Amino acid sequence: MTNLKVHAPASADLDGDLVSLRGDCARMAPHWAAPDRVTALPVSPSLIHGVTVPTSSARLLDEMSDYGD
Repeated sequence: MTNLKVHAPASADLDGDLVSLRGDCARMAPHWAAPDRVTALPVSPSLIHGVTVPTSSARLLDEMSDYGD
């Protein structure tokens, strides 16, 4: 069995403000690496198959207002 060491997280500031949030983000930034650039290649419509949308979901989306209403 592997012994995983878990570090206690920093105390959460539940009543924090934007300054606290920015500080949290700055501390986490070194832990995350982003790729230099991601380029999505187009997919032929003939390769897209098997996608089904339940009728209730389609009706829900149809009844939603357009952006900006």
